[in-house]
Amino acid sequence: MLKRLEIAGFKSFARKTALDFSTATTAVVGPNGSGKSNIAEAFRFALGEQSMKSMRGKRSEDLIFAGSQNTARQNRASVTIIFDNTKRIFSKLDFEEVSVERVVFRDGASEYSINGSRVRLRGVQE
Repeated sequence: MLKRLEIAGFKSFARKTALDFSTATTAVVGPNGSGKSNIAEAFRFALGEQSMKSMRGKRSEDLIFAGSQNTARQNRASVTIIFDNTKRIFSKLDFEEVSVERVVFRDGASEYSINGSRVRLRGVQE
């Protein structure tokens, strides 16, 4: 069901990054500090994780890219998960693809959307 993960401004992902899962994926590998655990946290974040502690942060601002010598800090972080819904696993949604997105801003506000339509956290969980 998982097709793609898009991350922008989330933790170590300053620029928009897309991970394609259209072929079988067994593991994400890379050297220490390359962002592997941030990928796992991105999934939990997009699906509504509320505990900043479990995502290795103290407040939502800690999830937004803080900047580096070469790249300015971001004002928001977004994660989008795209699912294949051709088999209608999400029976309430009549779409071939279902995208679930969460955006967090420096002021701590979060927005959720499903296929571009704003929803509440409860809608994502359902």
